[in-house]
Amino acid sequence: MKKLIFVTGGVCSSLGKGVAASSIGALMEARGLSVRMVKIDPYLNVDAGTMSPYQHGEVYVTDDGAETDLDLGNYGRYTNSPLSKANSITTGQVYQAVINKEREGRFLGRTVQVIPHITDEIKNRVLAPGKDPEVDITIIEIGGTVGDMESIPFLEAARQLINEMGRQNAISVHVTLVPAVSGGELKTKPTQHAVKELQEVGIQPDVLICRGTQPLEEGLKRKIAGFTNVEYEAVVSAHDVKTTIYEIPLLFHEQGLDTFLLKKMGIESRHADLRPWVEVVRKFQEPKSHIRIGVVGKYMDLHDAYKSVWEALYHGGIANEAAVEIVKIDSGRLEVDTADMKEIFADVDGILVPGGYGQRGSGGMVKAARYARENKVPYFGICLGLQIMVIETARNVVGWADADSTEFNPDSAHAVVSLLEDQVDVKTYGGTQRLGKSESRLKEGSLIRKLYGTESIWERHRHRYEVSNSYRADLEKAGLRISGLTPDDSLVEAVEWPDHPWGIGVQCHPEFKSRPTHPAPLFKSFIGACISSGRGARHGK
Repeated sequence: MKKLIFVTGGVCSSLGKGVAASSIGALMEARGLSVRMVKIDPYLNVDAGTMSPYQHGEVYVTDDGAETDLDLGNYGRYTNSPLSKANSITTGQVYQAVINKEREGRFLGRTVQVIPHITDEIKNRVLAPGKDPEVDITIIEIGGTVGDMESIPFLEAARQLINEMGRQNAISVHVTLVPAVSGGELKTKPTQHAVKELQEVGIQPDVLICRGTQPLEEGLKRKIAGFTNVEYEAVVSAHDVKTTIYEIPLLFHEQGLDTFLLKKMGIESRHADLRPWVEVVRKFQEPKSHIRIGVVGKYMDLHDAYKSVWEALYHGGIANEAAVEIVKIDSGRLEVDTADMKEIFADVDGILVPGGYGQRGSGGMVKAARYARENKVPYFGICLGLQIMVIETARNVVGWADADSTEFNPDSAHAVVSLLEDQVDVKTYGGTQRLGKSESRLKEGSLIRKLYGTESIWERHRHRYEVSNSYRADLEKAGLRISGLTPDDSLVEAVEWPDHPWGIGVQCHPEFKSRPTHPAPLFKSFIGACISSGRGARHGK
């Protein structure tokens, strides 16, 4: 029978449920099992697409164009689980679907209620990704904290599935907090209360993953087990790791979490093959070089706003056995006339401009791109970062001082970046976006084609504005190489600075497909170029 593992959180938010769920998925795959990952977000938004990065962090995009919670990015980095709209469930989606069915008369005049109609919809969505006959286990992370009003229907659906499928086939993993108080003493009371809250909704946890700064000693584990009706072997210490979050699957394995889960579910499996994760951690612990990457963006106050970019940079470091230090540079800081670009970028080995929306800070990004081009600093532009390269070339090489994007200046006389004609009258917010996986053709002889090793690539997109075809000839004449196009040659997908150590801009988001065990080609090459540039050596690193 198919197996389910529900991952919930107690005490407070931001305990790392997503990393815990992902690490469990990685361990199950290391045992030769096929997993599917599902994230439940209790908010009323249909998806994360219209949320500010300051509200919810990065918007992670799947191949089929779903705009989802950043935890799906964790799933993609730790596991081989295919990710699509089916892997992201929100309260908004569930209620919208049920209301639509009610309007269509699908309930035959019955009163529509949270139980059974909402919970049945949740259960159907939870089970859908695991219907593939090849799938062994579906891991479902329920967002929020147990006790929140918003989570109640999802916890009720989980309770029903556990009872219907049996405790051997549906497992509850609860992530809790064991804080250290004055003097460093670890306290178990918050965990005890968190388990009690979960029990009050009818779910007895099978496993407790206890977050804290320090490892749990045997006495504390036995105390927690005794007060929560959880087996001693199922109390897992999720203390802070020394190097990287990719060490967590190894931490869980050392404590026998995968062995316990398989025993609980009655699954026989092969010996865990964790060699790829061991190698990732080794490269983090034993870097051969150290480099600093200046990331010039708009949302620097919230670390999670560029989560996949940070991780992909680290993956590029793993591929080159280099320690990557990220220097966050607010693009607004560069817009002031007194900004000393040479001083700001003196200690960085490469510059990356990530995606973003809106005019704020765009001028600073243009100045960063100019500095990188003129001073031969490796530069990587992603989505908006490509458009910044185009604007910078138009202003400072072609000589159009007013060149801009219509997103920033609708009245620009040289709108080198703009909406397509068929997008202008679209009124639905988000309706003008190009979302999900699409094909790009890479020009022969270009650096990007050499890096991918193929003419055609499929990467994920999330953007609204495009490079204007009216100015393509002028830009190329000025030395900006257009190295990637859509198959019909109608849209620009990649540009390069030919006479430069490494200067590439892409309209796609390659960070979404990067993994620690399989770094994205562009990030791998970018980090390699930053090492080869020699700037790090000149700075005494």
